[in-house]
Amino acid sequence: MIDGAYAVAGALTGFVVGLTGVGGGALMTPVLLLVFGVPPTTAVATDLWFAAITKLVGARVHQTNGNVDWQVAGRLWSGSLPAALLVVVLVSLGLRVGKIEWLSVAIGVLVLVAGVGLLVGPKLAALASDGFGGLRQSRESMRRSVGAAAGAVLGVCVALTSVGAGALGSVMLMYLYPSRMTPHRLVATDIVHAIPLAMIAGIGYLLAGLVDWWMLASLLLGSIPAVVAGSLLAGRFSGRFIQISLALVLIAAGVKVLS
Repeated sequence: MIDGAYAVAGALTGFVVGLTGVGGGALMTPVLLLVFGVPPTTAVATDLWFAAITKLVGARVHQTNGNVDWQVAGRLWSGSLPAALLVVVLVSLGLRVGKIEWLSVAIGVLVLVAGVGLLVGPKLAALASDGFGGLRQSRESMRRSVGAAAGAVLGVCVALTSVGAGALGSVMLMYLYPSRMTPHRLVATDIVHAIPLAMIAGIGYLLAGLVDWWMLASLLLGSIPAVVAGSLLAGRFSGRFIQISLALVLIAAGVKVLS
């Protein structure tokens, strides 16, 4: 049945997702693990579908405002979707995700990396403007290849842990496209990229019967109106203060999961 505590957690996460593009996996998964004591595989499986549906609603608002960079999203998809699909196939062929003892550790490490990445993201973008991220148009083919490779890394991370599509994805976008990704465009593109990735990654867990449907319904009850509110407000605020606050929370959550 519907659980009010899950609905509140979904609302808080959905609002952050709409405002910053981050939190569907990096924030919700640690909450499910640490606050509610959900088993890692159930947390990953349920969170993937929570993130996909929540971001689908948020993406509609951002697309209406014309902030999605479809070319960049396509580059990431060219790597992330095949990589996630490969993990799904392995799960379907008998990979016992539930027996991977390091799953909690992997989640903790990725959450920690995501938090640090969000904290130092603008500095990375500044450095990238004169480095690899500042590739000239004459090297566009290399930029496409690097975008696909970055997407492949995200695909594997998301399929195994549900973490990375938003938090790690935003850091990669900041670094690869420092001049192209304005704050609002970054949020919108990051959200859109995450939707099919989370759905594909979630298929294996769905077929394995690991999704907790009542938990998912409770989370969505809170997240759907909240992500709309956050997405509407994203056009009025830079979101940097929220990103810093979220980064500190993620770092603390990552350390807690690892400990």
